[in-house]
Amino acid sequence: MSQQNEYTPPKVWNWDAESGGRFANINRPIAGATHEKDLPAGEHPFQLYSLATPNGVKVTVMFEELLALGHAGAEYDAFIIDISEGDQFSSGFVDVNPNSKIPALLDRSGETPVRIFESGAILVHLAEKFGEFLPIDPAARAEVMSWLFWQMGSAPYLGGGFGHFYAYAPEKWQYPIDRYTMEVKRQLDVLDKRLAESRFLAGDDYTIADMAVWAWYGTLVLGRLYDAAEFLDVASYKNVVRWAEEIDVRPAVQRGRMVNRAWGDPAEQLRERHNASDFETSTWDKIGEAAE
Repeated sequence: MSQQNEYTPPKVWNWDAESGGRFANINRPIAGATHEKDLPAGEHPFQLYSLATPNGVKVTVMFEELLALGHAGAEYDAFIIDISEGDQFSSGFVDVNPNSKIPALLDRSGETPVRIFESGAILVHLAEKFGEFLPIDPAARAEVMSWLFWQMGSAPYLGGGFGHFYAYAPEKWQYPIDRYTMEVKRQLDVLDKRLAESRFLAGDDYTIADMAVWAWYGTLVLGRLYDAAEFLDVASYKNVVRWAEEIDVRPAVQRGRMVNRAWGDPAEQLRERHNASDFETSTWDKIGEAAE
């Protein structure tokens, strides 16, 4: 593993070149739109602009779970935002999410459209709107919200920290990889200890906390994130693996994983989602078999 040359920070930092390895072209130190482009729109109450990264999967799983419960009002159109092409910097997307990150949601179910950005905020918005996956009891609700915000605060160490330096950085540097590996393993241990005493994160019931955490840490221990399962010895976190596998076979989760996905097995991709019929018959059959 190569050693990083010692770096002396300048008195004032200036952005004079792209940096950041594989995703360098999407990183910049300023906000706002780079070009004019309206967002597409469908016919359903909810318009989702996203990508099937962990943060995007949280929301599509939530929509599919709501629809599975019979909430017809949760029908949604999901349009792909290609971050490699800079779609997140279009004027239309910035209007919905000034932070230029996926996912972004436009709720048109009321008289006035409401924008919601940040995946955790979207989960809470939908949970409260439909009365699902977020308990009313104050103590139970507090437990769900604590684990939801734990994920929001912890995932940057997994994604922007470990994932970047282990998988995407232009060079492999021991110090940041060691630093973020240590923190990710600590987080996995937090989850493993909690799940040793509880079926789901907030207790006996599956909630938005599980959806949020599973999208990151569940896919990590299932070997789908950063190709790092062996490196992190994820099999040693037996309770996390048990929990991840239980959620993974839920039909709504399997559908949600497909939405706005444009890579990997073609049978697991659905670039845009407008109706349940958009899922191919072969995929529905595979989902049903996995759930049995």
